[in-house]
Amino acid sequence: EKVIVMLALFLVFFSTFFDEIGTSMGKRREAQGEQSIYMMGLLYMFWATIFFFLIAFFFRKAFLFSFESFPTFLPRAVLEVVQAHVTFLAITKADRSTFGFIRTATLPLLLGVDIALGYAVSFQHIAGIGLIVASLVLLFAARGIGKHGVWLSLFTAVNAVITISLFKYDVTHFNSVEAEQGIMSLLLVGYFACMAFFVAKENPALLFRRPAFLLQSLSQGIGSVILAFAYLLAPASVITTGKRSFSVLWSIVSGNVYFGEEKLFLKIGAFLLIAAGLILLVI
Repeated sequence: EKVIVMLALFLVFFSTFFDEIGTSMGKRREAQGEQSIYMMGLLYMFWATIFFFLIAFFFRKAFLFSFESFPTFLPRAVLEVVQAHVTFLAITKADRSTFGFIRTATLPLLLGVDIALGYAVSFQHIAGIGLIVASLVLLFAARGIGKHGVWLSLFTAVNAVITISLFKYDVTHFNSVEAEQGIMSLLLVGYFACMAFFVAKENPALLFRRPAFLLQSLSQGIGSVILAFAYLLAPASVITTGKRSFSVLWSIVSGNVYFGEEKLFLKIGAFLLIAAGLILLVI
């Protein structure tokens, strides 16, 4: 069993690596005026959505959607559109490491929701939250986090608590994971395609023919597929923890190497604290 969990985390490691490649490429191209945040979102979601439906219909063969889920699915759809829009806006505005660090606040906040709902919380969980909070305080005190995009990044961390909670409710009571996520991904692709075409005046079909943009999209699609298989091998809590931890690590690396961000060793120290805190939250 431990070998399988290690294999799952190995997949998460490479999943976040490919995701960071695509995200960094998108951030650079948006800064250079080669694409809007809408095209960036479309490239991010396109292949992942296709791969997701292929897995749903040809591998897992579980696509169940109930109309009784509408009272929770529709609010989630609205919030997911807002979440995606603000996320890509935050990616373009914030430093890569800043975005990665702030996003880790989602897990402690989710634990807070569990506490409010009456779930038992151990000392380990409290210690895990303490380490994550301490790392963020350390970064702010040492000015290791840039000011640009902080509030946008924080919004995505907080809003994710609501969207994840609605997702958990839907797949627990109504829909299969494949149907819930597949339809949601398709809605997001439609949103970004329309915004790119009508607002940013971009032609997605032309950009997809360019190798650089195709590579950007495929790298994120590959990352999503690898992550989906990782979820089949280990508990969701373990995979989510690994994803958050490795995402922070790769954002530090790309921020330093690709975008010239400073205070590398301070950020590595904060990353180690966050990783330890995330581990305590799931054991």
